[in-house]
Amino acid sequence: MNRAELVTFLRAQKWAVEASVNDAGAPQAAVIGVAVTDDLEIVFDTVTDTRKARNLRTNPQVALVIGWDDGRTAQIQGTADEPTGDDLARLKKAYFAKFPDGIDRAEWPDIAYFRVRPTWVRVSDFTSDPPAIELISL
Repeated sequence: MNRAELVTFLRAQKWAVEASVNDAGAPQAAVIGVAVTDDLEIVFDTVTDTRKARNLRTNPQVALVIGWDDGRTAQIQGTADEPTGDDLARLKKAYFAKFPDGIDRAEWPDIAYFRVRPTWVRVSDFTSDPPAIELISL
């Protein structure tokens, strides 16, 4: 799978499991809705008082698992940030295209947007025997 095929696969998915660690080093996970840009940026929204927002502001290292319904998954490790300015406007446009209800949430006073830039990706296809597992070069 090349980078463009990875973007296509990720865009076909709606949900991800996001994993981060709290300031004591304990793991925490949440299901999030994700959108993906052409540049393989993964964006999601959350309210500012969630565990994930607090965790990522303290330690931006994050892991995601995206896709599982059809036996194919992408495991992703990366770094999260909270974009601003033109970057934020561009990412919100991509997010709202995937989640139109996000436009209403954008008006909330405590909404935050995070971008994940992958540093490591492994795609697994469990529909074949043996399963096909591939590291993707970024």
